[in-house]
Amino acid sequence: MAHTDTGGGSGAGARGPGQGSGHGPGHGPGHGPGHGLRQTLGFRDLVVYGLLFIAPMAPVGVYGTLDAKSHGSVALVYVVATVAMAFTAFSYAQMVRVAPQAGSVFAYARKGLGEGPGFIAGWMAMLDYLLIPAVAYLFAGIAMQALVPSVGRWVWTALAVVVTTALNLWGVRAAARVGFAVLAMEIVVLLVFVVSALVVLARDGATRGWSTPFTSDTGFSAAAVLGAVSVAVLSYLGFDAIASFAEEVTGGSRLVARAVLFCLVLAGVLFVAQTYLVALLEPSTSAELAADPAKQGSAFYDAVNTAVGSWLHDLVAVSKAIGAAFAALAGQAAAGRLLFAMGRERRLPRALSRTDSGVPRVALLLAAVVTLVAAVWAARRDDGLDRLVSVVDIGALTAFVLLHASVVGWFAVRRMAGPPRRIAHVVAPVIGAGILIAVIVEAAGSAQVVGAVWLVVGLVVLLLQRGRAGGT
Repeated sequence: MAHTDTGGGSGAGARGPGQGSGHGPGHGPGHGPGHGLRQTLGFRDLVVYGLLFIAPMAPVGVYGTLDAKSHGSVALVYVVATVAMAFTAFSYAQMVRVAPQAGSVFAYARKGLGEGPGFIAGWMAMLDYLLIPAVAYLFAGIAMQALVPSVGRWVWTALAVVVTTALNLWGVRAAARVGFAVLAMEIVVLLVFVVSALVVLARDGATRGWSTPFTSDTGFSAAAVLGAVSVAVLSYLGFDAIASFAEEVTGGSRLVARAVLFCLVLAGVLFVAQTYLVALLEPSTSAELAADPAKQGSAFYDAVNTAVGSWLHDLVAVSKAIGAAFAALAGQAAAGRLLFAMGRERRLPRALSRTDSGVPRVALLLAAVVTLVAAVWAARRDDGLDRLVSVVDIGALTAFVLLHASVVGWFAVRRMAGPPRRIAHVVAPVIGAGILIAVIVEAAGSAQVVGAVWLVVGLVVLLLQRGRAGGT
């Protein structure tokens, strides 16, 4: 396997593993001076990026909705969601060894399914990678405006974009170091919440029954749990961003695979623990939350405020503001790597594949401009957050379906690694794809429309590219 040059400068002569047309290492267009990434990341850095993108306290914003939907079985929802997403993580872990390249699902689908599906996978993932950071920036702006009402949220939103973009342009290693400090802060706040909750529970007991976060407080319903899972899996989006840094890792593709799986499991444990504890402190029943949707968004904060105190409420809010900005940093970095990879393979303008000292600055700047425009536009509208949130996930879920198909295509259909293993190469990816398709079906109608329009545009672009290639 070829390795990326780890020297300084503009990355002249650098090659990442498999940086070709998808059929072998180091072949194809886009591999000359200024088109290489530097290997600087270790296991800890990968986990930091993954957890930053996910956010350790991701359930805070959706806890009330999930509790209402699941009839109080909110902790069970995250157990099921973790298992469901484990199928996708497993497929990532298999394909990153096949194509340890920037661009992740774009590279995997090209390997397992061919050039056309590869482009569509990258195109659909691009929708998600460019808009998720915009949502995170907007969350940061909203939180900061709550602390400093005299400054408009669009100003805070734009400032968050500028600061995190500067860190990304500085380099992936530098951004990872700052990100580690932010992640440590988020973990500390989460631990403060856990300890405070345990103290209150030991002193005053649980408001709900001790088992109800797994068994329901109003009557268990498997259908209700599954319906809530379709929302909860969206909390995990971001762990896949780890694979985008495959060419910048010092330990090879196996390290990336381990980081993907580790990050998902750790996030699952954190999500289950915090939702279990807050459900025990929740003063309202799940039925009351279901009857009053306006209370669902602040249910986590309200429970903390009532059971522990306003100091923890404010601490969690500040942590979420800072954490959201750096979740956007990780998302923007992953978006830049996807644009870089597609530009290198001439599926997008080749200028996106240029690097400076191993940093894909052109791609990062384009990603920053798109997210800045989307985030500031949404920040200046009363309904901006709802409009963004409704469409951010459909692209990633569609790309994940193609990821699972890539596993089947590479290992079972093309048999590129010898005789396939039925469970790993057929059963698991088919189950994983089925789960994701069910989530897409449950998505909001507006998200499905946007996803369909984006897909049609991608198909048109693909046809134009093929027409151009046929005419040359």
